[in-house]
Amino acid sequence: MKYYSSKTIFFIALLALVALFFSACENESSNNDNDEMLVDQENIKVRIPKFDGNAAKKFVAKQVAFGTRVTGSEGHQKCKDWIVSQFKSFGAEVMEQDFTATTFNQVKLNATNIIARYNPNVKERIILSAHYDTRPFADKDPDLLRQSDPILGADDAGSGVGVLLEIAKLLQSNPVPMGVDIVLFDAEDYGDSESNNPNSWGLGSQYWSKNPHLKRENVKYGILLDMVGAKGAKFYKEGFSMQVAKRLNNKIWSLAAGMKKDNFFINEPGGSITDDHYFVIKNFRLPMVDIINMPSENFGFGAHWHTHADNMEVIDVKTLEAVGQVVTAVIYKESNKEFL
Repeated sequence: MKYYSSKTIFFIALLALVALFFSACENESSNNDNDEMLVDQENIKVRIPKFDGNAAKKFVAKQVAFGTRVTGSEGHQKCKDWIVSQFKSFGAEVMEQDFTATTFNQVKLNATNIIARYNPNVKERIILSAHYDTRPFADKDPDLLRQSDPILGADDAGSGVGVLLEIAKLLQSNPVPMGVDIVLFDAEDYGDSESNNPNSWGLGSQYWSKNPHLKRENVKYGILLDMVGAKGAKFYKEGFSMQVAKRLNNKIWSLAAGMKKDNFFINEPGGSITDDHYFVIKNFRLPMVDIINMPSENFGFGAHWHTHADNMEVIDVKTLEAVGQVVTAVIYKESNKEFL
């Protein structure tokens, strides 16, 4: 999954132009950082619900139980069907966006982006996203004989999906009047880690960002979750997110601090990372924040990244709960016009 950007002149220039576009659109507003807030719109009064980290971990474990989930594999298909059934059981309108992608090594993939919609008829919306496929090779594993084998991907990318499934369940039991779209991208992790070609990554987000299911003018912003479940995770402010969505990024981290989650959400800049948000920003022109674990080990993504150690042993309930509760608070504060 993803790599630190080489920051070529072309991409920096491109994102600088995009940043100028977004900077004219973002507005500051006041923010109460209490963990709970009443939502009172259209006769709906709902407190920000408590996010259940244990429930999110069970959703991660269920994905891992399908085995490796490389796009097109049996495990991937079974997991996709299960995710779709979960979203439907949580009251979402679900769309399956099928597409064909060609990988950097010329493999043809039949892939599917999963889109779960809450209040689909409401015009004003936000997007929450993650990817649900897993890496087809453990290219960073210390065992050279196992580097060609696919990984289980509990953190990358089971954790982001687990958090969003729990949020979907909360949206069913604690409805908000605002529109929320949860987009799970496919074929993110089939990239070439040996080259500086960003287009080898994020095949699902590349397709969706050029073939979106909704109009750009109806979406305020997006939040991407990636590797959000490991013990000791550190979420720094990702570089591309800060270029195009600085106020949004700062408000999320400020909210996290007010909720006493600043041991996870570190108020310092991190690297610029080619991840799904990069293509959403570039092609769909949406301000989007990437919440991604960036400790110092293994190219900045943790010692388990792209190795067979990315299993349930690395998943920590407290990390899932921290990310899930902060993102949940963003949703309910936004719906109450208390966030942006």
